[in-house]
Amino acid sequence: MPAYKYTLKDGKTTLWRAKFYVTDWTGTKKQICKRGFKTQREAKEYERLYLDHQNRTSDILFSSLVENYIKDMSHRLKPTTMENKQFIINGKLIPYFGKLRVCDIDTIKIRKWQNELISYRDENGKPFSQTYLKTVNNQLSAIMNYAVSHYQLSQNPCKAAGSMGRSNAEEMNIWTQEQYERFSSAIQKSSVKLAFDVLFYTGMRSGELLALTPADILPTKRININKNYATVNGKELFLEPKTPKSRRSISIPDFLYDDIQAYIAKLFGIEPGDRIFFFTKSTLDREIKMAADKAGLPRIRVHDLRHSHASMLIEMGFSPLEIADRLGHESVKTTLDTYSHLYPDKDQQLADALNRFRQK
Repeated sequence: MPAYKYTLKDGKTTLWRAKFYVTDWTGTKKQICKRGFKTQREAKEYERLYLDHQNRTSDILFSSLVENYIKDMSHRLKPTTMENKQFIINGKLIPYFGKLRVCDIDTIKIRKWQNELISYRDENGKPFSQTYLKTVNNQLSAIMNYAVSHYQLSQNPCKAAGSMGRSNAEEMNIWTQEQYERFSSAIQKSSVKLAFDVLFYTGMRSGELLALTPADILPTKRININKNYATVNGKELFLEPKTPKSRRSISIPDFLYDDIQAYIAKLFGIEPGDRIFFFTKSTLDREIKMAADKAGLPRIRVHDLRHSHASMLIEMGFSPLEIADRLGHESVKTTLDTYSHLYPDKDQQLADALNRFRQK
């Protein structure tokens, strides 16, 4: 791993450069040269890390594998998905596994990592949620699967180590319709109040809400949901819906349609393709906390309004299929997996119905 000295034009400053050859994925040999290192060690370390990124075997460093994984998947996944992946990887995976070779990450190391996350408590004594633990574990497993497919790793050690957490929370934070109306009455800004009304009475995702334009509000009192709004690294993005089923048209009650139209009429100069709501998700996050505190309600997340809508529909007697279509779930199974715990007395109701049928 050679490194070379060179002197700047001032004749005094001596620096180091790394100069070496690599063969790229097309089989073309090319020279890599980078200058400006203060020491020979820094130049050689640059070459070592560069070559490690080119490594296609399981003795690659986990940190190098992750960089390659992120670069590859960024062409295949949405920016918001990649942002979430990067956050988990940087905070929960790199600090534990970054300096290890992938082939050295075994079930014992993974179990110790899992146990540390399971045992974690914040300053208030609160652990990570079960769903978060599951998400983090799934991310590690996805990276190791990537190593199996592309870096000659014999098998994914996460499978033998076992999982942690749960896919669905045992309890779900929701507001009843009465609680929501108390919350809504505590909001001062008309635009924010309407935004929360849309979320609660349609069950749409916050990104779908923030992407709405006047053209999406149909005279038939339906809303076309066909895009998703997000900000990534300060850049505003209009993205494809989360899944194919997320592209949908849903009916809305008369009062909500009238409120939306009255609000749009007050927006001076708005065009059919302009966003109705000018704020971002952080505004919604901030407002839901302040208004909940003002109304004396337990805090919930913005996304929990979607769960609250589903809970209200279940209470009203709508079927899982109808709820799945309205929420844009890819399958009824997703709806049942998410909300089955909200049907605690349905089995008894079924038995009662059979009793009545038999008595006839």
